[in-house]
Amino acid sequence: MSAFPASRTLEPDAISKMMASRYVNVIGILGDPEAGKTACLASLYLMISNAKLAGWNFADSKSLRAFEDIARGAREWDAGNPPDQMTVHTELSDDRQPGFLHLRLVRESDGRRVDLALPDLPGEWTTELIGTSRVDRFEFMKSAEVIWIVLDGRALESKERRQGVISRVGQLAGRIVTLFSGKIPRLVLVTTHRDSGELPDTVQARLIAELGKRDVTATIVPVAPFSNDEQVKPGFGLEDLISTTTAGDRSLSEFWPSADPIEGTRSYISYRRDR
Repeated sequence: MSAFPASRTLEPDAISKMMASRYVNVIGILGDPEAGKTACLASLYLMISNAKLAGWNFADSKSLRAFEDIARGAREWDAGNPPDQMTVHTELSDDRQPGFLHLRLVRESDGRRVDLALPDLPGEWTTELIGTSRVDRFEFMKSAEVIWIVLDGRALESKERRQGVISRVGQLAGRIVTLFSGKIPRLVLVTTHRDSGELPDTVQARLIAELGKRDVTATIVPVAPFSNDEQVKPGFGLEDLISTTTAGDRSLSEFWPSADPIEGTRSYISYRRDR
């Protein structure tokens, strides 16, 4: 009989061991303090644990206690009387390495199982990455297929704060390009607080243009981990975020493709030249 997982966040070594036994989708998650990174993770956990993440079912987690810790404030939320803080500020016991949350999900459409390794990082790490180019703590992202850049949607809606956020996104993209020294993982701009309003198309265009200055592209996914608007349900956009994150499957090429013979050629001898 297997024991109930006792761990909180998982150390990088635990993720490495998991990756040795099965395919794991490592996600990089960046964002300034109060952007909503931990809120996204807490809401995702609450959605999947209550069977409300459309298209996905829960299969396993090696970090249930960690999820319970970050979701505690939301569990105490009474309708119309939200707590002062939905999630606690992320603090790590080791300032040099990330702590990971783990989820295994099953996609209803085809039964595919997906293991997600999700780092819960303090926003100060992103602040220092932009300001001082400190990249030693982000070596794990070289194993990531997707990077979420979480942005406070309220700041993007504010005319006074908007340009500062957009400029920082460009600076962060530049740091990511330097970190990878080549092709970077897919980027997803996760704009939070969708319940406060829809992000105008013009602002989205400015974000994409700012990334374009670094020859970087991204997909924008608006989310509302929690909501104060009855028209926007808590967890809005998280299904799209997971679907976007897991959509990068590489199609397998045919192992030995067949071809119609061409008169006057010797296909076997030409096999390597044809390719």
